[in-house]
Amino acid sequence: MMNLSHHLIIAPILVPLATGALLLLIDERQRTVKALVGLGSTLLLFVVALGLFRFAASIDGPEAAQQGVYLLGNWAAPFGIVLVVDRLSALMLVLTATLAIAALIFALARWHTAGAHFHSLFQFLLMGLNGAFLTGDLFNLFVFFEVMLAASYGLLLHGSGLLRVKAGLHYIAVNLAAALLFLIGVSLIYGVTGTLNMADLAVRVSTVGPEQRMLLEAGAGILGVAFLIKAGMWPLNFWLPPAYTAASAPVAGIFAIMSKVGIYVVLRLSLLVFGHDSSASSGFGLHVLLVGGLATITFGAIGVLASQALGRLAGFSVLVSSGTLLTAIGMGSAGITTGALFYLVSSTLTISAFFMLIELVERGQDAGASVLAVTMEAYGDADPDEEEQEGDLGFAMPGTMAVLGICFAACGILLAGLPPLSGFVAKFAMLSAMLNPIGGDTTATIPGYVWFVVFLVILSGLAALIAMTRSGIRTFWASMEGTEPRVLVIEVAPVFLLIAATLYLTVQAGPVMRFMDDTTRALTTPQQYIEAVFDARRAGVPGTEVQP
Repeated sequence: MMNLSHHLIIAPILVPLATGALLLLIDERQRTVKALVGLGSTLLLFVVALGLFRFAASIDGPEAAQQGVYLLGNWAAPFGIVLVVDRLSALMLVLTATLAIAALIFALARWHTAGAHFHSLFQFLLMGLNGAFLTGDLFNLFVFFEVMLAASYGLLLHGSGLLRVKAGLHYIAVNLAAALLFLIGVSLIYGVTGTLNMADLAVRVSTVGPEQRMLLEAGAGILGVAFLIKAGMWPLNFWLPPAYTAASAPVAGIFAIMSKVGIYVVLRLSLLVFGHDSSASSGFGLHVLLVGGLATITFGAIGVLASQALGRLAGFSVLVSSGTLLTAIGMGSAGITTGALFYLVSSTLTISAFFMLIELVERGQDAGASVLAVTMEAYGDADPDEEEQEGDLGFAMPGTMAVLGICFAACGILLAGLPPLSGFVAKFAMLSAMLNPIGGDTTATIPGYVWFVVFLVILSGLAALIAMTRSGIRTFWASMEGTEPRVLVIEVAPVFLLIAATLYLTVQAGPVMRFMDDTTRALTTPQQYIEAVFDARRAGVPGTEVQP
């Protein structure tokens, strides 16, 4: 008989699903009720994610690992749908819930009233994200991928406006093409292996004959393109900066995790399905990830330097983050992957905070204020009593520009990777693993391309430093026409929350890095994952198991 804690595995999917459906039944005029229900659900989701994180961190041995597998419909793998929670998926759940709380609190100040069904779309987005991180088979990965994208379409268009509609149409077209490639890739893989369960696929890949291997790798390549579009790898990333720039601040804040869905899937499949035990396909696609990642860093750094608007600077920072992670995965080193996981968390928190901070900084400038005014007027919410209504949610902060300046400086330090914050710790961990791959052997020869990677990562940090310094001077020192923005505590608190999370990563860098190291070790030795999926017992049938 399964205990209650075991059913927590499906809670990150069911909670936002049920909440989103419930919110659809509540009248749009009941904004306070919808806000309280949505916020309560998101806080519950964070508690559940923390519980699963604590469980995943304690997994040790096959018996414990079996408890991290949930058999939907009580069908054993590979015939049924499985949800799997391990260190990596639990880490992504906590990161998603953290961003969701910050973005939703920020939206409660004004943005949740700028369009219909914001809270339902927000919950469905969380459902798709959590499902993508937990699912153990490719077909349901596609299902959750589509749920996530469908909700993101509505959220990107939330608030109306010409720029948002234009960017939204491009975003929808690109992601529909990616979904088509996803289906083609999955079909080819299923045609060759006869399975879509990830654990079963990892076993069967090594048995595929030479005559079928080319078709298998073609399917994997097409599937990879679909997720590299989502991850923002050059040259598939032309859509990302305009879309993220046009989105409202809280939506862009939660979108910071969406590019990491592609990174997550690429990392998961490259180590599980095409790891060292996959025979002739071992390491498939790593060179493409390395070259593509370097090109993405270069493109993103140039975009950061060329950006005059803060929104585009943040959008290109997403590309720099994705390029760095793809490069780290492509190098195929466990030590680099450990640093990359730390960097993934740090950069995602930073970029999310930066997107929300941008609106607060630009509110005192004519451009930012006019965009918001047009948005609110388009939905019919720009009424004369709005200022009084805002008072119910918070109060204007004294010394606003000083507070925003401190947050802006912190984001600049984090994006540039300067000490002492977590951005520096993450980059230092990756670079030290690149330059010391053997671990203490100073006589080992370092390949020439590694020096180029190191140079490019440092150069991208320099580009971020120059761009943020230039923007900071223009915004906080040289601006004579702007007025001090009226910022509510409820708006700046989420930014503080995310920056505080990066400070926590810095202070607890040792324990966090050990967790990342354990995560990498589990990913590079996937046998425990495979055994856990196949040995998971059906409820009410003691000892029932299916062997690969």
